[in-house]
Amino acid sequence: MTRRMLTRLTAMAAVVKLLLIAGFGAAAADDKEIRIGYQKYGTLVLLKGTGLLEEALAPQGYQVTWTEFAAGPQLLEALNVGAIDLGSTGEAPPIFAQAAGAPLVYVAHEPPAPKGEAILVPKDSPIASVADLAGKKVALNKGSNVHYLLVEALAQAGVAYDAIEPVFLPPADARAAFEQGAVDAWAIWDPFLAAAEAATGARTLVNGEGLVANHQFYLATQKFVAEQPAALEAVLASLAETDRWVQRNPAAAAEQLAPSVKIPATILAVALARQSYGVTPLSEPVIARQQAIADAFHKLGLIPQPISIAAAVRKVQS
Repeated sequence: MTRRMLTRLTAMAAVVKLLLIAGFGAAAADDKEIRIGYQKYGTLVLLKGTGLLEEALAPQGYQVTWTEFAAGPQLLEALNVGAIDLGSTGEAPPIFAQAAGAPLVYVAHEPPAPKGEAILVPKDSPIASVADLAGKKVALNKGSNVHYLLVEALAQAGVAYDAIEPVFLPPADARAAFEQGAVDAWAIWDPFLAAAEAATGARTLVNGEGLVANHQFYLATQKFVAEQPAALEAVLASLAETDRWVQRNPAAAAEQLAPSVKIPATILAVALARQSYGVTPLSEPVIARQQAIADAFHKLGLIPQPISIAAAVRKVQS
């Protein structure tokens, strides 16, 4: 091989290498991903099981990555650091997250489901009313939807928040403490609520009826809302379709959920009957109700400064 041929081959190889690098770079740039955080229960985990979202987003070139979280506060911590793009929580977690500076946006919500959370006491407990919780230990997941249920229940009963001893535990640890008698009461949500009722015979001291709405909110990062509006609409449309399916097929939904949450379908059916369905943008009354929760938390010193819920709500074109 002559020096001239070697030079030409070397030059051609360099060109091919550059073309390959450019090609792979373009492919990588075209790879689009939506990262969704979900909990063991709710419409998102059902959507994950159907594959509807992947099907809807495939024409846009998206892949969907799902990450499970123990509860809403942990999910929103991930959203705050940019580890996920979208997720769903109850009322309290986004308030704590917004107060901490998380770049979140409320993009939709589900209707009220007040029966889906409650304060439980052991079946043989002498505690007969919320007023009896004064001086008692109450387990709850800090910053979760039941945090506000506890605040409102105590206020209605005339018991100061600092008159009880909150014990902050995630659901699994809280149930263990509850069953062992290490706490006197437990504020918890479905499906853990339904499972505890069935397994332990726990009594409901009070649920959310007349106290809290117990909305579920869908939240996304500001970046995702601003840069990927079409993908967001696909997510919301897929959630709405899943909601309609659950309403028509509650028994099938319970069967589908059972393996992932490790709770029998018969118990999940109880929880699903207490859930609400119908993904919609936030209305003014819903925003006002969420603002009232934020104001209550600030008044109690649970968040360091006042926040504006309306400022974090996605503006939808009418």
